[in-house]
Amino acid sequence: MTTSEISAFIIVFSLAFSLTMLLIPFCAHWGQRLGIVSRAGGRRVNEGDLRGVSKLGGVALFVSFIVTVVIAQFLPVPRFDPNEVLRLVGLIIGGVVIFGVGMLDDVFELNAVQIGIGQIIAAGIAVLFQIFIETFNNPFTGAQTDPWPFVVTVTISMFWLGLMMNTVNFMDGLDGLAGGVSFIASTMLFVNSAFVLQPAQISVSLLPLALMGTSLAFVLHNYYPARIFMGGGAFFLGYVLGTLSIIGGAKMATILLVMGLPLMDLAWQAAHRMSQGRNPMQGDRGHLHFRLLDMGFSQRQIVLTYYAFCTLFGILTLITASQLFKFIAFGVMLSLIAAGFIILTRMNHGESSESS
Repeated sequence: MTTSEISAFIIVFSLAFSLTMLLIPFCAHWGQRLGIVSRAGGRRVNEGDLRGVSKLGGVALFVSFIVTVVIAQFLPVPRFDPNEVLRLVGLIIGGVVIFGVGMLDDVFELNAVQIGIGQIIAAGIAVLFQIFIETFNNPFTGAQTDPWPFVVTVTISMFWLGLMMNTVNFMDGLDGLAGGVSFIASTMLFVNSAFVLQPAQISVSLLPLALMGTSLAFVLHNYYPARIFMGGGAFFLGYVLGTLSIIGGAKMATILLVMGLPLMDLAWQAAHRMSQGRNPMQGDRGHLHFRLLDMGFSQRQIVLTYYAFCTLFGILTLITASQLFKFIAFGVMLSLIAAGFIILTRMNHGESSESS
């Protein structure tokens, strides 16, 4: 690795981290002044909600990441993808749209349909700028599949981006949870692009590196007890993770293993809500982190457990190139999570029966 590449890494991470650290105090102040704060009610009854913490942390995340990735384009590193700038423009435009939706939600509390329309528009912009999933690696042969029909590509890509946006949003229920898991995910994407892939995708790796610096600085202010919340910025964070897992070659296995727990939690709760005739995207306290909190575990215990789980399975994507091994690891992870959900569900049913 050359000196210019190492310098680029230092510049990008330091800039993203420093900008976020500088902006967060202003966002915390203006959130309080404008009344854009978290209020207890519904599924949000945590200690930070009772204190009325500012929800403008997403502004710091958005501004720091966008400024950093734009500046990163001028750094002297190897660039191999002729569509890199086009995709970055799509990421930024779609990011602006979903960030705007998140801000409107913070102020006016949009309903699920309005948020869904915003997510579709943002995902559509990404696809329009060639951020889409064309193929995947067959875990049994290691070979790449043939490109899918365009309609299939668009459908899968938009579903994936929508899934990531909602997963991060629903995960943002405990102090430090969404930001910390996003830091872990972006770290795995960076290491994969810069050090695992051959040839290394240095220019592409600067994007998750920017997210690393931004999310780490945010977590330092958001970890329990939180001094700021990301609010609607969770949609933006999910959108960025979703697009970064596609740009420069799909890294679906990395994200699936790192975020398998929150993704499975979202799927489990969506299915449960539909079985009760409810909107699958309507938030409640059925998510795993809320259940554990209601059972008496502390926010720090739950968040650190998430960190450890996501890091463990994320590392598995870096230590082997075998698609079959990753597929088996993913299956094992899903089995462990499903077993945990079943146990918790039975425990909750047992407690409900006793109380009645």
